[in-house]
Amino acid sequence: MNTTILRKSVLGIAGLAFAGGLAAGPLNHATTTDTGTVDARPVAAVQADNTVDAGKLIPHGVQGTQSRIDLDAEQTANAKAIIAATKKAGLDERAAVISIGTALQESKLQNLGHLGDRNDHDSLGLFQQRPSSGWGSPEQITDPEYATTAFLKGLRQVDGWQDMPLTDAAQTVQVSAYPDAYAQWEQQAADLVAQHWNS
Repeated sequence: MNTTILRKSVLGIAGLAFAGGLAAGPLNHATTTDTGTVDARPVAAVQADNTVDAGKLIPHGVQGTQSRIDLDAEQTANAKAIIAATKKAGLDERAAVISIGTALQESKLQNLGHLGDRNDHDSLGLFQQRPSSGWGSPEQITDPEYATTAFLKGLRQVDGWQDMPLTDAAQTVQVSAYPDAYAQWEQQAADLVAQHWNS
């Protein structure tokens, strides 16, 4: 067998195993900094010429204890839709991390319709946006591309969002009753962006 073909096969299998590890959980070493934040920068998936700059995903490390959920096919498709809309808007990987982290907190990446008595006012969709607050019609904000674009429009209006912790940037756009809750999803959001940004 040609050694070049063999080498490419081995690298391809190693790349798949590495990407699979990212899907199963973070591949990083977490340390606590002097400021009390956890420096847990994700290891970016690297396959052939497709690379993600890990420094762009979580530039200042995560804050606090991190949560993680197993995603089904629909939730994964919604994460990919957020990434696609972020790219279409001309924004980078960090914007996708903030968007996915926000959607993880708001809906666990489920495109939620009206939940009856359990509904928070008239909140709908991945980002739990409200038609009565001007986010769009129910049909619009339950469309993942539209909802992401609307969220990103709000994010762009936040001065210095690129340098903010995820929870601060998300809270400025979302105005949640639980402003610190977004922080717990930063690592999983970064892992999803690393896994799917170039797919």
